[in-house]
Amino acid sequence: MSYEVSDARERFDLARAHRWISTQSYWAERIPLETFSRACANSLTIGVYAADGVMAAMARVVTDRATFGWVCDVFVDEAHRGAGLGKQMMAYLKAHPDLQGLRRLHLATRDAHGLYRQFGFTALTAPENWMEIRDPDVYRR
Repeated sequence: MSYEVSDARERFDLARAHRWISTQSYWAERIPLETFSRACANSLTIGVYAADGVMAAMARVVTDRATFGWVCDVFVDEAHRGAGLGKQMMAYLKAHPDLQGLRRLHLATRDAHGLYRQFGFTALTAPENWMEIRDPDVYRR
């Protein structure tokens, strides 16, 4: 099966992507549609489309398009897993003109380290410098 990666906002199936992220992801379970919609609108958001036009995968990058990016919400629909869509998305993002010359590109993953290493990602060079405010129950209120 052939696939096409695109960052065209008009093609992106927000409802389908929201179902994936809010019900099947381990990182944003129960994220409200309005919150997810804002996140996508304010990020570089990509979809991967099967030959029939149905969105098969997605990813987004929170970025200023000049110095920093954070790859997140990488998701492949179960029916399309094993077709190399994760690699296609990462290759597309690495080549995207808005993501060239960044000083840092980050991501967090529980189980796909091997995929991301193929694209140059490594462990944090100075994790002791990073801090966070974390509220894992924010979508449960």
